[in-house]
Formats: sequence, C-alpha cells, structure tokens
Amino acid sequence: MLVLPKELTQSQANACLRMLVQGLRSQSGPEVVVDATVLSRFDSAALAVLLEFRRESLALGKRFSVRGLPARLGDLAALYGIAELLPSA
Repeated sequence: MLVLPKELTQSQANACLRMLVQGLRSQSGPEVVVDATVLSRFDSAALAVLLEFRRESLALGKRFSVRGLPARLGDLAALYGIAELLPSA
C-alpha cells in the first residue's frame, strides 16, 4: 500500500507523483492501493496526481484503488465526473 501525505496541493503534486511511481515499481502483486486516510489539506491537484498514478498503474497491468478518500475530495471528483475512476479499496 502506498500512502498519500497529509497535504497534497499543486506545490507538492510533482514530488508526490514521483514518490508514488517509485513505490509502484516496488509493489508486487496485481493490485496497488493508495491510502488517502491522512490526506487533510488538498486541492484539485490531488485528483490530477491520483488520475496520473492510476494511468501508470494500469500501464503496468495493476488494478488501482484508493482507501480512505476524504469526502470533500470524493465530492470534487464527482463534480468533475471522474469519481468512477477512483474506486474504493
């Protein structure tokens, strides 16, 4: 399982994505889960990071899911019409 930081805004997005992709390469098994339970400060960049990481995961043939997506971030994903791309673990 890969863990998102407490804060994920535009200023942290690139570093966070790099960290996730690096962690992805060390994950064995057919599924990768991103734990978002500690994520408390975020903006729409968090969705961009999750979507790009989903793309990277699928490109490696792994199923992707998110555990503990904050309700406000889920609402934002629904508003943008992408909630179904972030399945719950």
